[in-house]
Amino acid sequence: MSVYKSLFKQTLIYGLATVLPRMISFMLNPVYVHALPKAEFADVSIIFSYLVFFNVILSYGMETAFFRFYNSESNKNKVIATSMISLLCSSLIFLFVGFFYQETVASALNIKTQYITYTIGILVLDALVIIPFSKLRAEKKPMRYAIIKIGNVAINFGLNIFFLLFLPTISKDNILNVIYFEDFQVGYIFVSNLIASFLTLVVLSGNYFKINWHFDFNLWKQMMRYGLPILVAGIGFAVNEHFDKILLERLQVPKDDIGAYSACYKLGMFMVLFRTAYTLGIEPFFFSHADKENATQTYATITKYFVISGSFIFLFVIVFIDILKVVLVPNDNYWDAMKVVPLIVLANFFLGIYTNLSVWYKLINRTQVGAYISIVGAVLTLVLNFWLVPSYSYYGSAVATLVAYGSMMFISYYLGQKKYPIPYDKQKIGGYLAVSTILSALSFYVPQLRQSFVFGIFALLLFGYYIYRNEKQTILKIVKRK
Repeated sequence: MSVYKSLFKQTLIYGLATVLPRMISFMLNPVYVHALPKAEFADVSIIFSYLVFFNVILSYGMETAFFRFYNSESNKNKVIATSMISLLCSSLIFLFVGFFYQETVASALNIKTQYITYTIGILVLDALVIIPFSKLRAEKKPMRYAIIKIGNVAINFGLNIFFLLFLPTISKDNILNVIYFEDFQVGYIFVSNLIASFLTLVVLSGNYFKINWHFDFNLWKQMMRYGLPILVAGIGFAVNEHFDKILLERLQVPKDDIGAYSACYKLGMFMVLFRTAYTLGIEPFFFSHADKENATQTYATITKYFVISGSFIFLFVIVFIDILKVVLVPNDNYWDAMKVVPLIVLANFFLGIYTNLSVWYKLINRTQVGAYISIVGAVLTLVLNFWLVPSYSYYGSAVATLVAYGSMMFISYYLGQKKYPIPYDKQKIGGYLAVSTILSALSFYVPQLRQSFVFGIFALLLFGYYIYRNEKQTILKIVKRK
């Protein structure tokens, strides 16, 4: 029992440290919408998309490789030193090359050079703490890990609030005027990230003074062979989740439109937060339960209840979207992109279902299948964006995201049933998906029904009854147990 208690505690702490940054990003959305014109919001979104993409490249699967070899090698200090030296060298190379070509890159991307400078700094600082953070996890120090992660988020959030909301009004005729610059809102966002990343490295810098500076080339080659497929999968997911903003600019969609799309896209974070929290809690269970006699039936049941929960969240968000937009996108200049929200929420729901379905290739050690599936999703994302965006602008990007994640979901299901059959209740799962989607579409796209919340509340009650009717026996068992 103590093993499971420890596992639950660590999962909870790591989950908080992982979900909180996403929540802060969610909470900063109204701040950015308030402080930035749509074109500048587009710049921020595009640069952050590049940040995610290059974060994957600069880590090149070394984090996962570190865990693999840390647990299998007897000389753990050799694994720590080799992986840290590898990331240090690659980061310094990127730093020098990036600074040398920053003006060329800024010109090619049509972004101010100083923003590129800040971005390079953030990327390098974040890469340098990958192994120190991984070492904390490997040594089972979840509390220290969480405190540092949450501290990074808190500093970034606090600086954003200070620079964007308070500094413009309190800097007149005092010493704060030294750090206040007009029309520098985007710069302040990246300065906040840069300071938070720098302070995080300072806290973890002791790791670089404690290691034995010996680089094992043979071990490094093994780690690279293990990590490179993970890099490919990571690039695929980065393309699926973030590359649309970059493509929209490349396809000459006006920056005002990209800014509106990026702001409204954030409303899909409700499903992202649900999916992330669920995944962190359930993945350890999948592996610990793999040797049980009823494992496949358990996986099927868990997936069904994930779909039930996700379907209700999907419908709830769409029903109350006109209230949520006032809180989270508090600028009606951005609201012309609200039409993409149902597609984005549903797309993230599909990605959550895919995460459930992906258990099969993890349990039979065929993780390369995940890389292949993510590549298929990335190809669909690119092809559909190039096809749809010229005619449908950012709405085409939203459709591409939905199709990509939906395809990944169906491919994983199809292959999984051949290699590791799980008795999913297809009829009920399909029913929950269909009913919530239809009710959401009616509530959002029919003007007469959207004008008041009467239909939306009725839809939620109807869907609640639909769940109760189908799951009555289970619900009654839970109630009686209490």
